Amino acid sequence: MMPTPEPTPPYGHPSEEGIGSTYFIAYEPHLKALARELRRNMTLGEVILWRHLQRKQMCGYDFDRQRPIDRYIVDFYCKCLRLAIEVDGSSHDGEVAQQNDFVRQSRLESLGVRFLRFSETQVRSQTNTVVRTIETWIAQHTS
Repeated sequence: MMPTPEPTPPYGHPSEEGIGSTYFIAYEPHLKALARELRRNMTLGEVILWRHLQRKQMCGYDFDRQRPIDRYIVDFYCKCLRLAIEVDGSSHDGEVAQQNDFVRQSRLESLGVRFLRFSETQVRSQTNTVVRTIETWIAQHTS
């Protein structure tokens, strides 16, 4: 009698993933329209950072903006790196907002997503430093 094969994990399951592989996490369908609206109404910091991330300008990696993942939307996301980049404006300053960010980030990290967070002010006033920080993170996690 032949042994029963182990079931194949679902596509995108962290057990089969590694840097450089395509990594898809399903999302709630209703988020698609909200993400589209957020793309039309990006903050100045998001617009500035997007200029450095779009069209594979960041170390050759493809980033999406306002990307639905699971039950959330992240500002920028690279599937290949499993990297979310968040630009936190003043709406993230309150205690409740920070708790919500913690819960959200913890949930997405449990799905294999890693995070870089910058303040809106950092992106606007220290753009080169933010870009170098992202480049350094990519170099450290892909070598």
